[in-house]
Amino acid sequence: MKFSKEIKAALIALLSIVILITGINFLKGNSFFGGDEVYTAYFPNSGQLMVSSNVTLDGVEIGKVLSIKSNPTGDSLHKVILTFNIHNPDIRLPKGTVVEIGSLDFFTKALIVHLPTAGNGSYYKSGATIPGRVSNDVVSQVKAYADPISQKLQTMMLSVDKMVGSLTSFWDTTATSELEGSLKQVKLTIKKLGNVADELQGFVASERAQFSKIMANVEAITLNLRKSNDQITGIVGNTRKITDELVTADFKGTILEAQTTLKKFNMVLAEVEKGQGTLGKLIHDDKLYAELVATNNDLQDLVTDLEAHPERYVRLSLIGGKTKGLQLSKKNEDKLNKLLDSLPE
Repeated sequence: MKFSKEIKAALIALLSIVILITGINFLKGNSFFGGDEVYTAYFPNSGQLMVSSNVTLDGVEIGKVLSIKSNPTGDSLHKVILTFNIHNPDIRLPKGTVVEIGSLDFFTKALIVHLPTAGNGSYYKSGATIPGRVSNDVVSQVKAYADPISQKLQTMMLSVDKMVGSLTSFWDTTATSELEGSLKQVKLTIKKLGNVADELQGFVASERAQFSKIMANVEAITLNLRKSNDQITGIVGNTRKITDELVTADFKGTILEAQTTLKKFNMVLAEVEKGQGTLGKLIHDDKLYAELVATNNDLQDLVTDLEAHPERYVRLSLIGGKTKGLQLSKKNEDKLNKLLDSLPE
């Protein structure tokens, strides 16, 4: 059976229309043969999600976003109306399911389905409204993390800027000259320290021989002490013996005797002070003192006259001659000679 050209053209046009409609539905996210479950969700914003974005469950695509519309009359949580479908007829959304606008990676946005951990046996019907939320994307998360750090960096940069300004105002030509002068003083100090070190080295070298002699003398002294150990031991023993004798001595009796002697001496002094006894009379009797002085004066006169005129008192004979004067016996003459010898010259 042959078809005319007009019929062939009509059939081709109808087939093209069917293919076009099917392609448009496919591009919109609908299945080729329809029958998808369609749901609605409300969000505070679109989260930069686009029509035909994927609907995923556990990272697997299960549907498409069909439309995104603004809802001016809604509250802050219902500003955007989003419609999506589920291709797989085996997937049903239980009560408690939440859909979230989030990022699959840095570039891809998707509608993510979160099923409840334990369902109550009831499911959403096609056309039902499911709770929705918008998650923070990676950029928002990074921004939320970086904003406090950025503020701290800005505050720190202001502090650094103030510190640099303070250093700049301080670091003028005067400070530079003072720093140069300080560096010169440091150099001079280091040089002086080097000279002192050289002098110390020379001093040590010159005193090393003297130190060796001192150590030799110390060693000799130690050797002598070692040799004199027996003598030192004997001295220590004698000292210990003397100490023991001192410990065992009758100090109490000695002290008592000394006290008795002092009492007697005090009594004698008291008697002397009162003028009693021979010593007291000698001290307090002025008449005896005057007689002793007079006797001494007479004796001095006698000695003087005897020295001047000995012939008056001693008779001497020279070659049978005789001299005038008092003739003394041998005993009196010896006494007179002793008296003359005792007189001071």
